Amino acid sequence: MPGVVGRRPKSSPLERLPGVTREDSDDELGTDDFPWEWIYETEDHQPEPEPEPTDDEDTVAASSRKRKRATIQAQRQRQRKIIGARMGDFECQVGDTMLLKADGSNEAWVGIIYEFLDDDEGEKAANFMWFSSEKEIRNSEKKRTDFIENELYITKNFDINSLTTVNGKAYVMSHEAFLKKYPTGKVPRKSKEHGKVFICRRGCNTRTCTYTDEFAWENVYCGKDDIDTLMALLRKGTRQTRKKAHKDESPERDFAEEDADGEADEIVPGPRTPKKPKMRGDAVTPSRRKGNTSKAVTPSSHRKIMVKKHLEFTPLATRFLSPHHLQSSPYQLARTQLHVASVPTSLPCREAEFSLVYSHLEAAITDGTGTCIYISGTPGTGKTATVREVVSHLDGAVRADELDDFIFVEINGMKITDPHQSYSLLWEALKGQRVSPSQALDLLEHEFSHPSPRRVPCVVLMDELDQLVTKNQGVMYNFFNWPGLRHSRLIVLAVANTMDLPERTLSNKISSRLGLTRITFPGYNHEQLMRIVQSRLEGVPGDIVDADAVQFAARKVAAVSGDARRALDICRRAVELAEADARLIEDANPPATPSKKNRGGKEDAAAAAAADKKPKKKGGPTGRVTIETIRRAINEATSNPLQLYLRSLPFASRLLLTALLTRTQRTGLAESTFGDVLEEMQRALKMMGGGESRPLTLLDRKAAGTIASAEAGNNGLMNAGPAARSRTDSRQLRPAGLSMAAVDLAGAGVVNLEGQKAERPSKIRLAVGDEEVRLAFRDDPEIKALGVLL
Repeated sequence: MPGVVGRRPKSSPLERLPGVTREDSDDELGTDDFPWEWIYETEDHQPEPEPEPTDDEDTVAASSRKRKRATIQAQRQRQRKIIGARMGDFECQVGDTMLLKADGSNEAWVGIIYEFLDDDEGEKAANFMWFSSEKEIRNSEKKRTDFIENELYITKNFDINSLTTVNGKAYVMSHEAFLKKYPTGKVPRKSKEHGKVFICRRGCNTRTCTYTDEFAWENVYCGKDDIDTLMALLRKGTRQTRKKAHKDESPERDFAEEDADGEADEIVPGPRTPKKPKMRGDAVTPSRRKGNTSKAVTPSSHRKIMVKKHLEFTPLATRFLSPHHLQSSPYQLARTQLHVASVPTSLPCREAEFSLVYSHLEAAITDGTGTCIYISGTPGTGKTATVREVVSHLDGAVRADELDDFIFVEINGMKITDPHQSYSLLWEALKGQRVSPSQALDLLEHEFSHPSPRRVPCVVLMDELDQLVTKNQGVMYNFFNWPGLRHSRLIVLAVANTMDLPERTLSNKISSRLGLTRITFPGYNHEQLMRIVQSRLEGVPGDIVDADAVQFAARKVAAVSGDARRALDICRRAVELAEADARLIEDANPPATPSKKNRGGKEDAAAAAAADKKPKKKGGPTGRVTIETIRRAINEATSNPLQLYLRSLPFASRLLLTALLTRTQRTGLAESTFGDVLEEMQRALKMMGGGESRPLTLLDRKAAGTIASAEAGNNGLMNAGPAARSRTDSRQLRPAGLSMAAVDLAGAGVVNLEGQKAERPSKIRLAVGDEEVRLAFRDDPEIKALGVLL
């Protein structure tokens, strides 16, 4: 019979699913594959016999009347009420309790037939009111522990499943009736009812984990006429998961507009201002279904799947830092709050996008449907942060029993080495098992293609979508195709930096499955960037950041990209520069100590007052974040790492690179000898010290002792007059440590040096671009003092 899976061999490993164990095969339905047929309310109605056409009737008219009668007959059958279904000798009717086979395992579901209907695919199906076992209740804190073997709880959950999954009838009774019929407390294994008899003592809401009072099943349900009474009992005895819009809703409306929880509930709108509750921690991942990791899983192909063990890490020694240590000064507190990894209490300037994402996700979770949402925007516009904030609020709604439970998994294309690893991450989030990507793909195909009652919706955040595109685009196709499957309940949030990525990179069959739900995050303007930075600086004492400086940084970033992360990085670097300036001020002005001679301190006070009256140098360090500090931070941010490295080199290394660049520009040859570079450097030093107006005191002070003589007695020449220096060979002026500087630059990849040592015949050339060296040393005051034009 198509769709009905028989019994598996006992040797095959099985996944522990939250159903009831079913060991026998389809004994009631037989072994022959018959098509399912509807049983209507009036079986004695026979279609009227068609009259034979007379000789004088036209053949075309007769065939037209025949098609018309067939259409009328089909309309009459659709209007007739379906009360049952038949397959061969097996019949089931509305109100019967049925066993449904869970494809791919020996588990079975138990449900009451509420109505028969044709599904969207044209197959004969039924709407079932489900029973739940204790394994499906995941709230271990509120879960009852007095359950007995073969006990089920009646729920308000409804789901439509094909009749091909029907595996026979089930028998539900009270505990007293069960013990009266089976005094041993177990159904004999040889009995035909083995594995089909269950006990029901209570109703349960599996999401709020609330139970009704204990009852006798025979007193609350006897057939199809008692379904409405049973629903009223469950509504009264269990707490709802959604807030009701009207208290006097009719049962017809409840069943006609019910969601996965069996209720027609009003969607509660999301909060207007997205603020994170203080009671909740930083975790944004809701509880997920835990799987049995010690057993392997077998998909429909019967291929054995090897389940990997979870990675075990050796815990390292942990050092706990006090918050006072990290926030001992206003500068440290400002740096901490301006860090891009810092989680703010709210997301300013993204209220509209927050509400839009919240409404789409909440509707998809409530309706139990799959969907794709494409979120685009330039980097730093708050796409990922907004989605995480939405998931955090939805998790809070789940904890408050206001929303159905869901699973959340984040897949970042920049954090995985292979796009196919996303299959393994998704399967691990669903079942808690680590398998290979190819095995996970087979399992996910089987999982989403087959019905499973009360499947928990799964929200997948696919960040950095462009990094998950493969050559055949198979990963994108599967993730965008699975939400369209009827039983998947998969919600995919695709986040990318470009708006037209689906049309520009993906094929038509993939972009068409992405759907029309697209949300664009525009770049921040300068006012929004100011609000973001100022919200981070709230609570920082000392007023160390000027408002004009924040506005200057916001306007600079908004004019280029509107990237909030870039604005935060610039302001954070400006705070670091201001903190360094504050330390220089403290070092330059140490606290005054009273002298031994002046115990009274009058002269010290007078000296301090005189020092205060001295005019301060304009443009010096102030210890505050000003516009000039922001400008310095922007210059650092716009420079590449190579230029920053070159600027931080010692004076000897910078001098050698300057001489090499000057030699290359003058000769036009990219490669020179180390001796030629030394001569070029000595020529520059001679020009610098050639006159009384430009003494070598600058080099003596800046180089901090790096100028020395290659011959004895050259130290005296450094302080001698111009006549004595002119009589000395210029090649004697050689800074010490140039050979070591050349070796260090070669090791860093800045120059290419022939051999292991820097000798005069050794070949040397730049390994980086000339423009990089020129831009790095363009504003260097020590290089400018040499008079070299770069």
